Amino acid sequence: MTSLTGTERKNIAPGLAVSIVLKKDQRTGKLTQGIVKDILTKAPLHTHGIKVRLESGEIGRVKVIETED
Repeated sequence: MTSLTGTERKNIAPGLAVSIVLKKDQRTGKLTQGIVKDILTKAPLHTHGIKVRLESGEIGRVKVIETED
């Protein structure tokens, strides 16, 4: 299992398992795991991570993309 950073939009797609940081957790850096429902960032790159909505409804910036080898 390798992990990619979530700063490039091309690496993220609906249905992907990711770890995001919620707005309220930005100071602590606490990560929340979930499945991507929608990609909210339109730009191809974002230094703090691409903003997504999880299937749970939570919104945050992608820090880690879980991939299986």
